[in-house]
Amino acid sequence: MTEPRDHIGQVADSLLQIEMELRQLGLWEAERPSPEALQSTQPFCIDTLEFTQWLQFVFVARMKVIVEKGHALPEVSGMAPMAEEYFRPRPESGKGLIQALEEIDQLLSGS
Repeated sequence: MTEPRDHIGQVADSLLQIEMELRQLGLWEAERPSPEALQSTQPFCIDTLEFTQWLQFVFVARMKVIVEKGHALPEVSGMAPMAEEYFRPRPESGKGLIQALEEIDQLLSGS
């Protein structure tokens, strides 16, 4: 089943918003983590990557491919709570990024 074009457009917009928020926070990285770090089998690669690295190099990268190729979107997403946990002990609030993740969570989970 293919996704309606406007839904795909909303997801693409959300991906751009996530990238913009990571850049504004100074958390967008120019250098890719090692292939070994990206091979983690843990959720969010929690054992090998920072959450924001996982967002950039795993989630956003995979979602861009899915959108560009017109593949079916994931049906479940729950990244905003993970982002809230990640930013809780940090000096920056991450509020904009958390809001962008809430939006994409809603788009993908259909709620």
